[in-house]
Amino acid sequence: MTHLTDIEIAQAKKLNHIKNIAKKLEVDEDSLEMYGKYKAKLPLTLIDDKKIAANNLVLVTALTPTPAGEGKTTVSIGLTEGLNKIGKQATVVLREPSLGPVFGIKGGAAGGGYSQVVPMEDINLHFTGDFNAVEKANNLLSALIDNNIQSKTNNLNLDPRTILWKRVIDMNDRALRDITIGLGGTANGIPRQDGFNITPASEVMAILCMASNLENLKERLGNIFIGFTFDKKPIFARDLKAENAMAILLKDAIKPNLVQTLEENPAIIHGGPFANIAQGTNTIIATKMGLSLSNYVVTEAGFGADLGAEKFLNIKSSFAKLNPKCVVLVATIRALRHHGGAAKEDYNRPNLERVSIGFKNLEKHIENIRKFNIEPVVSVNSFTSDSKEEVEFVIKKCATLGVKAVLSEGWAKGGEGTKALAEAVVDVVENKATQYKPLYDWNSPIKDKIEIIAKEIYGASNVEYSKKAQLNLRRIDRLGFNDFAICMAKTQKSFSDNASLIGRPEGFTVTVREIEIAAGAQFVIPILGKMMRMPGLPAVPASENMTIDNDGVIFGLS
Repeated sequence: MTHLTDIEIAQAKKLNHIKNIAKKLEVDEDSLEMYGKYKAKLPLTLIDDKKIAANNLVLVTALTPTPAGEGKTTVSIGLTEGLNKIGKQATVVLREPSLGPVFGIKGGAAGGGYSQVVPMEDINLHFTGDFNAVEKANNLLSALIDNNIQSKTNNLNLDPRTILWKRVIDMNDRALRDITIGLGGTANGIPRQDGFNITPASEVMAILCMASNLENLKERLGNIFIGFTFDKKPIFARDLKAENAMAILLKDAIKPNLVQTLEENPAIIHGGPFANIAQGTNTIIATKMGLSLSNYVVTEAGFGADLGAEKFLNIKSSFAKLNPKCVVLVATIRALRHHGGAAKEDYNRPNLERVSIGFKNLEKHIENIRKFNIEPVVSVNSFTSDSKEEVEFVIKKCATLGVKAVLSEGWAKGGEGTKALAEAVVDVVENKATQYKPLYDWNSPIKDKIEIIAKEIYGASNVEYSKKAQLNLRRIDRLGFNDFAICMAKTQKSFSDNASLIGRPEGFTVTVREIEIAAGAQFVIPILGKMMRMPGLPAVPASENMTIDNDGVIFGLS
């Protein structure tokens, strides 16, 4: 039997006009800012704090994933379809895809199979230009910094050796990690060491995701910490009068994007930080928009629950005063085999013993979610290589922990395949949900907050700080940023900072290599182990398998 690819399924769908999708949210056509017939921006005036408090927020996260990912976005979309199938008014709220992974190894972020958001090609490729706006705002600040160093008037006396701000580009390009700029003579600027991050790692992206409105966005942009003068005075973006110009570039990007699922339910897509190097969740504005317009909002946080969910709960929910009522933990049999020690070539071969050993990873994530006073539901994302015995084992093992585990078949069946999952989520929301609580107080010392995450969430026995990290801590203290949240940069492949430690490692030490400051976003970024903020392409990039015909039809996008 030949299976259709994700893009073939998406292209076969006859899309409904976006004005009709908006009607399901009781949003008038005149309120929409159209981007063609199938995409629109939603005005911030639709956000209603009273409605937010009355509606239900569900977070989708996962166990520690394999390199291919375990299908959180597919489950998020499928769950939304399922909730609507059982009579609940539900909207999915997701992040925007980055072009780096689209053309690299991971593919797009529009779901898969019969649980997708559409138009799939548009969403995965440029969409409404939000990433471009973030990139331009970021690089405008870079240009202003170098222009000020070069200029003899209004010079801030900025020491080029202390500049922390980097340029960004939305592509995996390892050659840009560490570069020298300003070569070629005095007309080309002052030579200095610089580098690029990928756009999802930009503090501008983090700020966009934390901002509450345009005025707050401007204030946060002005608070970006750049470096020091030669006489050790801190310099911020506001000192360069950069915040208004940057906000102008982001004036449309701050508005959430409305699209649709394959079953014509509303989908809001906005913001796109990675979870291993940033906060890994869509904008506060988008989540509040969804909760203002829908009874149920399903949202997703990147990579495993030790990354995306931890940041969603400790940073986003805490700051925005959100109250997630249920957490769906996505598990796949292949990932459990992986954590049980299966080699990559054996991921798709049934092996109950490997699944049994690998369950320890899922068990730790279950324990972690309960530390936030939230009850999880486990979604076993179905693959054709799963055996009945393996699936039954996971369901029964979860039951011994008092957790409902449900087989999710959203990829193959859409909403019909997720009704049981939807019912399990509704049961938790309506009968078991309690008031969520963050794991730490933002006002606690930086090292205390880092150790809480490392020990409580990761299971580390110790945290070590390099000399550079210790200097960074002193700088944070001197600048008065001790009350910031913690946004860990850590490998997604392990609870530890060592990607090779699979399963549920114990007795390990995590090493904080350095700590970056994101003053506008109000968090600091401890960088653990060998993490970097500009990925590289794989040996065979996904781009090699993509084509476009004379009619503009795209093939090979996943």
